Parts: sequence; C-alpha cells; structure tokens
Amino acid sequence: MKNKNPNQLFKLAYDLAFGEDSKTKKPGKKSYDSWAAASALGHVRSMFYLGTCFDHGYGVKKDLKQAFNWYLKAAKLGHRDSQYNVGFFYAEGGPVKRNYKTKVYWYKLAAEKGLIDAQRDLGFSYYYGEGIGKDDKMAVKWYRKAAARQDDKALYNLGLCYKEGDGVTRSKRWALYYFSKADKSGNKNAKKHIVEIQKKWL
Repeated sequence: MKNKNPNQLFKLAYDLAFGEDSKTKKPGKKSYDSWAAASALGHVRSMFYLGTCFDHGYGVKKDLKQAFNWYLKAAKLGHRDSQYNVGFFYAEGGPVKRNYKTKVYWYKLAAEKGLIDAQRDLGFSYYYGEGIGKDDKMAVKWYRKAAARQDDKALYNLGLCYKEGDGVTRSKRWALYYFSKADKSGNKNAKKHIVEIQKKWL
C-alpha cells in the first residue's frame, strides 16, 4: 500500500467497514488489507480489528489461531478489548489450551479498565472459583460494576446473589430489584425468578 500512515490506514479500513457508505456494516477484503498494513506498522487498534477479521472470517479465511495471535499482540500493548478476548480464548479453549488462571489474569486487566463484559465475567470467575479462589463478595463487587452500566447478565447475577444470600445479606427486596432491572434490560431468565419470589415471599 502507498499510504504509510497507520492512523490513516486504520480510519480508511474502519470507514469502509462501518461508515455511512458501507452496505454490510462489517469488514471486507479492503478493510482487512488496510488493517493488516497498519498492524505491520505497530497500530494497536488495527491489530485488534485484524484479530476480529480472522475471528469471524471478515475479508479473509477464518483462522482462530491467527485471531488469537493478533489479539495477544494488541493485549500486550494494553488494548482493553483484546485483553478480554485473549481471556475468553483461555476460558473456552480452541487455538490455546483452556487455562482459567490465565483467563482471570486477562479479564482483570480489561475489567480494571472498565470493560463491562470483563467485569461481569471476572465476577463469574470469583463466584465459581474458576482460576481464582472462590469469593462471593468479590463476585458481587464486579457484578455491581457491570450492573451499574445496565449489563443484563450482571443485573441477573446480582439478583441471584440476593435471592440466595451469596456474598450479600439475603433480601427479597433487592433480589426483585435486580431481577426487574435485568428483565427490563432484556434478560430472558429474570422473569421466572420474579414470579417465584412473588409467590414464595409476598
């Protein structure tokens, strides 16, 4: 490519993929090529988007190993979403061997930078003791951070904690509060708990 400015290459690729003139609203071959060129010049966000291209087969043949490698490059350079994605690969396995301790390491980095998915899933890791000592209070702490930004799964998980008394004092009021907020945020599992609590406790 003639253009050697990584920021311009990134913007070109992004506009082609998601701009007003994009018909598909997803990356194609030209976006992939521009992100690849920018990544070769050390552009961190381009590394992340290059990873998504390999992850989903956008403009290039799907290759999870390559996706992981590009996410890892960006993650090591501090890119928050890439850090979460690396953690997710270690949680699920596939191109890398499943490793919950490593999953937690990357989730923590992304969660501390404010990524909602990472905050919720770090809470999940504490709740079930996956890769870290089980700690219901820490689970609640991280669920709260994601719930404060209306994440339906975190709201639902907080409802469960208050329903069962895990990490918090058992409370009908707060269980209903969080289940109701989860329901309004689109969680499909919250309604049954609302009905159950109302039948049992009201």
